[in-house]
Amino acid sequence: MNLIGTKWKPLVLFHLLDGALRSGILQKKIPGISNKMFTQTVRELEKDGLVLRRVFPVVPPKVEYSLSKRGKSLEAILQGLDTWGLQDLKID
Repeated sequence: MNLIGTKWKPLVLFHLLDGALRSGILQKKIPGISNKMFTQTVRELEKDGLVLRRVFPVVPPKVEYSLSKRGKSLEAILQGLDTWGLQDLKID
């Protein structure tokens, strides 16, 4: 839980399940996250070895995030949380 137990980390990881995303696109997929919180979240995920950060040497800078092998190992858990959330919405 220390690795993914925050409000934003599971959302970032879930959106990367389908493949690498540019920084701006990934942030737009997560409504309500501030620039500061997004940066902090992806840095922590990178530090913990769940996300890979790739910087392209172009102007303007292009940064892309993807799941590491360790991050991909969370796929079943993330999919399970998504399924549970959708089912829980139907109950209410």
